[in-house]
Amino acid sequence: MSAEAADPAAVPRRRSRPRIDLRRLGRVALLGPVPRDRLPAAISHVADAHRAHHPDADLAILHRAYVLAESSHRGQMRKSGEPYITHPLAVTLILAELGAETTTLTASLLHDTVEDTEVTLDQVGEQFGEEVRYLVDGVTKLEKVDYGAAAEPETFRKMLVATGNDVRVMSIKLADRLHNMRTLTVMRPEKQARIAKVTRDVLIPLAERLGVQALKTELEDLVFAILDPEGHEETRALIAGATGGEDPLSAIADNVRTTLREAGISAEVLIRPRHFVSVHRVRRKRGELRPTDFGRLLVLVAEDADCYAVLGELHTCFTPVVSEFKDFIAAPKFNLYQSLHTAVVGPGGAVAEVLIRTHRMHKVAEAGVVALGNPYAQGPAAPQAEPSDERADPTRPGWLSRLLDWQESATDPDTFWTTLRADLAQDREITVFRTDGRTLGLPAGASCVDAAYAQHGERAHACIGARVNGRLATLSTVLSDGDTVQLLLAQDTASGPSPEWLDHARTPAARIAISGWLTAHPEAVGPEGGVFDPSCPEGADSDGPAPGAGRAGGAEDRTEPAAGGPQPAASAGTRSRAGAAGVVVDGPDSPTRLAGCCTPVPPDAVVGIVVRGGAVTVHRRECPAVARMREIGRAPVAARWRDEDGGSDTAGCRVTLVAESFGRPRLLADLTEAIATADAAIVSATVEPPSEQRVRHTYTLQLPDAAGLPALMRAMREVAGVYDVSRAQHPAATG
Repeated sequence: MSAEAADPAAVPRRRSRPRIDLRRLGRVALLGPVPRDRLPAAISHVADAHRAHHPDADLAILHRAYVLAESSHRGQMRKSGEPYITHPLAVTLILAELGAETTTLTASLLHDTVEDTEVTLDQVGEQFGEEVRYLVDGVTKLEKVDYGAAAEPETFRKMLVATGNDVRVMSIKLADRLHNMRTLTVMRPEKQARIAKVTRDVLIPLAERLGVQALKTELEDLVFAILDPEGHEETRALIAGATGGEDPLSAIADNVRTTLREAGISAEVLIRPRHFVSVHRVRRKRGELRPTDFGRLLVLVAEDADCYAVLGELHTCFTPVVSEFKDFIAAPKFNLYQSLHTAVVGPGGAVAEVLIRTHRMHKVAEAGVVALGNPYAQGPAAPQAEPSDERADPTRPGWLSRLLDWQESATDPDTFWTTLRADLAQDREITVFRTDGRTLGLPAGASCVDAAYAQHGERAHACIGARVNGRLATLSTVLSDGDTVQLLLAQDTASGPSPEWLDHARTPAARIAISGWLTAHPEAVGPEGGVFDPSCPEGADSDGPAPGAGRAGGAEDRTEPAAGGPQPAASAGTRSRAGAAGVVVDGPDSPTRLAGCCTPVPPDAVVGIVVRGGAVTVHRRECPAVARMREIGRAPVAARWRDEDGGSDTAGCRVTLVAESFGRPRLLADLTEAIATADAAIVSATVEPPSEQRVRHTYTLQLPDAAGLPALMRAMREVAGVYDVSRAQHPAATG
């Protein structure tokens, strides 16, 4: 299953058996009956590959499946001129070499019979059982994927539905696509390019997520050759040129073998050539390739503990490249991949990348879910995991469960297709913990918004904030692997999300749920198109109250002003619709408002960001939200205060201040008194739990004039125990 096998000029990989001549198999398949006690020669290669992984497998069902497939497809020819039976044979051989179990191979032999012959699903079920029938039906639903771009979204939706119920359907489809890609040269160039693009955008990421690296790498190289023939030829020439002369990796491999043998560690040390796309990526990353960049060392051992023993010996006897070390055994990738990655400096300064894994890990790294056998067979020793654990069933990981959930809500095929491709482009996944100890699997870069919808579904519409690792956080907070997150829900279930939640949602489930609610509740957007600041889910800007724990703030963390102090100008969770007075932005006439994340006031340097609905949010130039918007392609627009144009509008402004202090009695009362003395009204106040005798207070204040801000901050700093007062640079309560 080498990626280089698709190119006759490529460097051959080490193989346990030679490449099968499918043209010869096609001729053998038509030679007529064979004795009852022997397998047909055409299927014997599949049987040999299958028995290599499953020595006790019953081959009788494969024999019967082959006979039905051959007789059904007899007389049919592929566009390449081969008998059609060579295609299901090739697909089945691919899966057999990966270690697929007998039921998968049986369905693979029959996967085109219902689509292209007179065989019915009922006949398949009667002869081979309901399990094979289901797999054949699932693959049959996917067969129209190549018949025009307009059919792709709905076809891939069906693919996900079928895959979600049994991942073996996807395994067969991936092997089917691989063989079709191998023989794609008989088609017109434009059709080759279209199929290659779909393979690149959807099937290769799916192969990656299912952990089937052997299929993924060869598909990558085949797509590379079609979509970038010049780059492919350059890479082929580089690989061919590297085969001559002395291989520096061989010398390092010999040294590693000697080192491990002297340490008493039983290990197999192999040189693993990089496939074409891998070499191409390394070349783009480093510029000029090193002699050792054309391959990596693979060290295979028996037990997990041996992996770390090998690592210790290598880092002791060789100079390690510390920045290259990664431990995917303690923290496996979302696609089941486990391995230790490191790099060491060999003789003469040559740097070699090293992969260390057990034989079992290697099998899973190559074949992914295919190597797990029948994931749905009930075994007495199989542990029963918690059904709510995202990773309880490794053959249906969290990302796949999420895709299945949101595809039911994505009624628009175009939305489904766009979101599918965006989700598959996420190549890393994080795990966050709920307060009950269960886990949520989310794509890297996911926020509290995504966690809310992953945990609560549509109930997340009422989410008002979160605690991340015990500290209050806004819903826009980006989560990290290992975080503990507690979502805070409002008692009022009639409340809904702000349009700006879409700016923080990374998962399809969250985006589709939010968009659906906003479509059903157009009144959520103000009469002038006003929406709420993306960096503050609370909507805390000139259109609503200041940031707190979330869009409406956590009630248990809100603090009322002291008796006799100023009363709030707006209650927590309300949304006013006033415009952002005093700000001028370039471009078409659009509603504007001041951002609640950084609460700009004159004479701050400001910039505008166009948000959904056409409104413009005005931020301070140094606000982190501006950088985030730039990263996702939101171009800023020029903005300035009106008095810079000669106007005299110095109306009141709203600002968020953070006071850092040491805890003491009556501190809150003294601070609110200082604020009242400065003639400022408290819109909202949040006091975080004390940490090491230190307390953080966050106040959103309404000032009659921005010119009074410096005096207000000085007055707050003069309160005993307060050691710093600053303008908020990010949503309040993020910690």
